[in-house]
Amino acid sequence: MSKKVLFVLTSHDELGDTGRKTGFWTEELAAPYYALSDKEVEITLASPKGGLPPIDPKSEEPSSQTDATRRMDTDEVLQDKLKNTHKLSEVKSEDFDAVFYPGGHGPLWDLAEDKVSQQLIVDFYSNEKPVAFVCHAPGVLKDVKIDGEYLVKDKNVTGFTNTEEDAVQLTDVVPFLVEDMLKRNGGVYSKIEDWNPYAVVDGRLITGQNPASSEKVAGELLKLI
Repeated sequence: MSKKVLFVLTSHDELGDTGRKTGFWTEELAAPYYALSDKEVEITLASPKGGLPPIDPKSEEPSSQTDATRRMDTDEVLQDKLKNTHKLSEVKSEDFDAVFYPGGHGPLWDLAEDKVSQQLIVDFYSNEKPVAFVCHAPGVLKDVKIDGEYLVKDKNVTGFTNTEEDAVQLTDVVPFLVEDMLKRNGGVYSKIEDWNPYAVVDGRLITGQNPASSEKVAGELLKLI
């Protein structure tokens, strides 16, 4: 039996009040998708609204392209999955072995506040299944609690750094800073130099620092399933 992993993508496309667009970061979907699917892992895509999730335009710029994103662009199977993501409210944790959240700025607005997403993470985690997040996606853990305590409390975690947010000049645009939130909720936060691959595993919780960390997070997830 092949393993099954649920990928949860944002449905949010407005970058605060800037008039610019956001969404999910393509590399953070593409690299983990292939790292897992090439090992026979079956991947299902979901998003709060279902259908085609918004792509962050910045992640489609030439400087952001990788072998994985170029492969994604011509992959009809993945493109079809993207156009038809399942509604988050219609998926169940018992149908999967793990859940993975790609980042991009979008999740800070919708998934961080989404009660369905929060409950889904609790269901996976409480049933001994890995939960993985990369870059801005650890932000979706903001209000996730188990037995009244924040899920990240006393856990080793990482996520997009304050200095990385500053570098992309969105510190005053985002609803909250991922690094600050993880620390505030009691996470044992660590990071390395900006833009370098870094993933942290604490039991079945996996977090990655930035887009460059996405394949590393997928590798750790593969070990756990």
